[in-house]
Amino acid sequence: MTGPVVAVIVPCFNEERTIGDVISGFRVSLPNALIFVYDNNSTDKTAAVATKAGAIVRHVTSQGKGHVVRRAFADVEADAYVLVDGDGTYDASAVTRLVALVFERGFDLVNGARVMESSDQRRGHEFGNRMLSKLVERLFRRPTVDMLSGYKVFSRRFVKSFPAFSDGFEIETELTVHALDLNMPIESVELPYGNRPEGSESKLNTFGDGFRILRTITGLLRRERPLAFFGAAAAVLMVAALLLGIPVILTFFHTHKVPRLPTALLSTALTLLAFLSVVTGLILDTVTRGRKEAKMLRYLGTQGPLASEHL
Repeated sequence: MTGPVVAVIVPCFNEERTIGDVISGFRVSLPNALIFVYDNNSTDKTAAVATKAGAIVRHVTSQGKGHVVRRAFADVEADAYVLVDGDGTYDASAVTRLVALVFERGFDLVNGARVMESSDQRRGHEFGNRMLSKLVERLFRRPTVDMLSGYKVFSRRFVKSFPAFSDGFEIETELTVHALDLNMPIESVELPYGNRPEGSESKLNTFGDGFRILRTITGLLRRERPLAFFGAAAAVLMVAALLLGIPVILTFFHTHKVPRLPTALLSTALTLLAFLSVVTGLILDTVTRGRKEAKMLRYLGTQGPLASEHL
């Protein structure tokens, strides 16, 4: 019986300086793995260097990491998938330990949680990552560590049940939420996070990408937890309606008049909107449950990473 197939997927944009070392590192750690480099419109020699290093190079013309992940997950067939950025900051030697957690312990997502090696690395990104990870943890009531890490290992059933919608770096958030929503077994392993090579800059924009990720979390909450989302909106509307309406009602009881008719109408409109929000949340919650059941059936219908099947 042949062993399990492991695919290493490396999204790249202008990583000419590092991609050769990244491929070499994973080739040493996983000599039988298939290494795919997805060139995302690089303007340097990334594709040529990757080809020379022995990787399978494919091109994705739509700019953004989300487009790369969507294409790779659709095209590549394997038993485990390693997704790693091509900037040379992640430890390739740790991949055997991460892959083993998938095959030997049945985890569907193993996340390489970054441990900064120096104070020179961008603390703004680290702070934003920590805040967003905590927010997702609160929303989905399961612990998350370094949600935005670019070093992850997935089981086949994770990949083939994942409906990718994001275009850019917010795909990291969507990957984590998919695992949390289906209550998949997940694990985080702390790994050293190295400095980028001199002259190389992060593709992330601290505020721009941070707001995009926050917007993604809001959209996912609306899509995956519609009753909670619209229930919160209803609560805000109802509080506003009461704050505006109670003085009008008290005045009416004392004078039997409604001197502030526009305020009374606004309060009534807000109350109606609150009830409509609750009804919308209930309807969408039923739709979401059906979508979740379909994803779960796809997940359960795909072969899991059981160790006994690979011995």
